[in-house]
Order: sequence, then structure tokens, then C-alpha cells
Amino acid sequence: MNAAGDPNQAPDRGAPTFGRGLASGTAIDKKPSEGGVLEFVKIVIHAVIIAFVVRSLLFQPFNIPSGSLIPTLLVGDYVMVSKYSYGWSKYSLPLSPNLFSGRIWGAEPKLGDIAVFKTPSDNSTDYIKRVIGVPGDHIQMINGILNINGKPVTRVADGTMDMPDEFGRAQKVQLYKETLPNGVTHEIVERDGDKGDYDNTQEYVVPPGHFFMMGDNRDNSSDSRNLSGVGYVPLENFVGKAQIIFFSVDEGSSAPAFWKWPWTVRTERLFNFVR
Repeated sequence: MNAAGDPNQAPDRGAPTFGRGLASGTAIDKKPSEGGVLEFVKIVIHAVIIAFVVRSLLFQPFNIPSGSLIPTLLVGDYVMVSKYSYGWSKYSLPLSPNLFSGRIWGAEPKLGDIAVFKTPSDNSTDYIKRVIGVPGDHIQMINGILNINGKPVTRVADGTMDMPDEFGRAQKVQLYKETLPNGVTHEIVERDGDKGDYDNTQEYVVPPGHFFMMGDNRDNSSDSRNLSGVGYVPLENFVGKAQIIFFSVDEGSSAPAFWKWPWTVRTERLFNFVR
């Protein structure tokens, strides 16, 4: 038998006994070093800075609280908005500090984009709508048909969906596929047919540096068709472009209630690109 296994061999007096080693280790565990605490604080500070930079300059999450973009976005959807898509303005930053005017590395929104913007009436409320008109465009609704620069856009019936009416009663409503002049195709819904309040409008001429925004739920959307409400949206007021649905729960459900997720999460909507 080798030396390590010889039962008659005397213990090595230069090594700590098991009992002393355990006591020493226990004392160290009970009193963390100042260096360890300082390192933890640094990690937390770095994480906060990184989160602030990402939220301010790259991506920001938004939840959808209303049905103005049905069927594209539903109440209970959570979307990620890219702030770099249109460059940055003061509205890209938390609390919209008045540090500069205009946009840095600005890019204009395109027809068909779904974008978040600050409403011009108060420059603080976040709205999300689809870009329907760019500077210089002539926009008009005629019997429910969107007209851009004097030409009706292509609109094709695309089945029906269930929606509550203004009194909360279930009804089937008509879906359409609408194709904008640049080729972007998206779905819209006409809850009240082609006789809604904004299915026949004046002709709007989009001013320079402004954009015309509308919801896909054409009969239930507060948008640029109401000039005394949302009206024309300045380029500076854009926060970013909606890119992807990263989470979604049934309308009326609470997203933080994770114990209900097996029944409330709309898994078929997760990680769908916004179009």
C-alpha cells in the first residue's frame, strides 16, 4: 500500500485539520469582502446604463391598449419598436428632454410603415398607426375606399372576422386586403361597412415635413382624418417603427400574471413581424 493509504502513517502536521479548514471557510462565507460588494454595484450600474442606452437609442417595447390597428395588431399585443429606423429626435429619449430640435441621421417613414409617434396636440401621448400619406400626398376617403393622389387604392375582400359592435355585441365584419401605391399590402377591417363617420372625407394635402396616419380598423380609429385631433404628424414626432410582436395575451388578461399564461398567451402571435 502506498503512503497515502498506509493506516499506520502519522498525519501530516503541516496541513490544517478538517475541522480547522471548515471553520476557516465558514468565517469567510459569512463576511463578504468589500471588493465583492463594490464589484456587484459596478455590475448593476453597468446593466442600468446598457438598458438605458438600448431603450433610448435602439429598441423600446410598447403594448397595444386599443383596437385601432385590428386586424394587424390586437389589444394585448406587445411590440418592439426600432428607434434607429427614422433616426433620433428629442422624442426618442425618455421624458423628451429639449436637448436638440429636428432629427439626427433622420430617415422618412415609408408608406405602409406602422409607427409610434407623439401626438402633435400634446407632444407626449404615444400613438401607433400606419403611414398612409407622405409630404405632398393628396388623401381622401370616398365611400370607404382610400384614394391617394386622385387614384383609389386596390381593395380586395378577404373574408370576415368576429368583432364586437359599438354596444359590445358580437358581429361578423368584413376584412379587406389593401395595396398602397408602393406595393405594400395589408389587411383592414370595416366594422360599419363603407358608411362610417370617416368613410367619406374632405381631401387632405399633407404638408411638407408631415405625415398622414391611419388605423387599419377604419371605423374605430382616432387618426389624421380628424384634423382637430391627431391631424398631420411632424417628422420630429416619430419615435420609431414597429418591427415584431414579442408577446401577446388575450384582451382583458394581465401580462404579469404568468401563472395564467398557459391559457392567456396567444402563442400563434409570438415573434410575428409587423406588416
